[in-house]
Amino acid sequence: MGNWIIVPVLLPAVLAALIVLAARTDLVLQRVFSLAETEALLVLALALFRAAALDGPETYHLGNWPAPFGIVLVLDRLSVLMVLLMAVLAVPVLVYAVGSGWDGRGRHFHALFQFQLMGLSGAFLTGDAFNLFVFFEVLLIASYGLMIHGGGRARLQAGVQYVAVNLVGSTLFLFALATIYAVTGTLNMADLAVKVAALPPGDAALVRVAGVLLLLVFTLKGALVPLQFWLPETYARAPGPVAALFAVMTKVGAYATLRLYTLVFPPDTPATGLLFADLLLPAALLTLAVGAVGVLGARGLARLAAFAAIASMGTLFVAIAPFTPQATTAALYYMIHSTLAGAALFLIADLVLAGRGSDDLRQTLPPIRGEGLIASLFLATAIAVAGMPPLSGFVGKLLVLEATRAQMALVWPVILGTSLLTIVGLAMAGSALFWRSHSVANRDTAPRAAPPVLPLVAVGLLLALLALLTVFAGPVTDQLRLTADALYDPSGYIASNALAAPE
Repeated sequence: MGNWIIVPVLLPAVLAALIVLAARTDLVLQRVFSLAETEALLVLALALFRAAALDGPETYHLGNWPAPFGIVLVLDRLSVLMVLLMAVLAVPVLVYAVGSGWDGRGRHFHALFQFQLMGLSGAFLTGDAFNLFVFFEVLLIASYGLMIHGGGRARLQAGVQYVAVNLVGSTLFLFALATIYAVTGTLNMADLAVKVAALPPGDAALVRVAGVLLLLVFTLKGALVPLQFWLPETYARAPGPVAALFAVMTKVGAYATLRLYTLVFPPDTPATGLLFADLLLPAALLTLAVGAVGVLGARGLARLAAFAAIASMGTLFVAIAPFTPQATTAALYYMIHSTLAGAALFLIADLVLAGRGSDDLRQTLPPIRGEGLIASLFLATAIAVAGMPPLSGFVGKLLVLEATRAQMALVWPVILGTSLLTIVGLAMAGSALFWRSHSVANRDTAPRAAPPVLPLVAVGLLLALLALLTVFAGPVTDQLRLTADALYDPSGYIASNALAAPE
């Protein structure tokens, strides 16, 4: 695809600047620009996905400087899969934001939304570890602006905590990159794969330290125990469509872990061995347990959705931890599922909040307009989130269980037990919201307005995507298996960008 590789980064960046400069006072024009760009990004991501599947890894050399001296963007199966997942999620989330009016409750929502897409695209496509850090910072800035969109003291406090925690992560990231550069003299990922594999024993300790620091950063982004504490308050306080978009934000940590710990620090590298896999699995199992208990004890639907996101990240990292092609295939399938299901749950929480004025699961409020439809959407989403048949969560957990058969005694009881806790927690929440409300004695309370159509369409679209993911689980898994195989045989990735100059 040549020069098209940079377009997913440039397109939202240019449009965001255009919105700020030319349309900042015209909300309708902002909506038209933003929706058109997001749909164009989805079409482009589909084209790039096809190109990566047919032609293998390709690179874009910024400034026409050859790698490893210049900065490159790399299009391969994994990077374009993540860009496509981001674009697929962004369309219904933006439709929800427009339909619910969230985009008009503060300034610059659409510009920040596009900058967020730019940061995500850059993080997925970059072939340079330092520029991964740069795009992490772009994400942090844009996500903070989106986080406090609409104002409010509680939202501002949660946003400050979110920024403070992520700044600590950024500092650790810089320390890790400085250590790696001091040892190897490069930060190009493909070049690092060659040089780290050939390191003398005397430099192995420094590389291991840098690898552990990077793992801390990525697990902080992915909200793994004991670094998950920032997520419940942040996601529960964020506007509904922002929290839904953040469902793919935590996957940046999972993506970076897969990228670097299969390319630069694979388990068979003498400098690192199985160290990172041994560290990752216990943290992932604890994260899964904490998330499930949080779902069971949550007092509000938004917090329940946040703890469900933590539990899903635990399951995802359980699948990543073995660092085998089969387990990575399961992880990629579950990543797609959990992103779409988690976003749907956050949007439903926002619908409930708009209809009832509260998402508190301890209060018994009268029924709301459109309650039957919202309850049906919640039921379908709860089935997906809990991993029950027939939706894709069940398929994803089966794949994870099969991939972790070698550690059955440790992993399976945690996954099955936490699934039960999640089912119970979601059932209790549904009962409190949609069944117990009909027992309220005062039935004269004036109902709120019926929910607008576009938000319901957005949630329905996410559920339709989950249904398609279930129906086409076989072909999707076949493609993901090829993606996983390419990760564990990175020769094509290395040859395409690290050591070759552009034409």
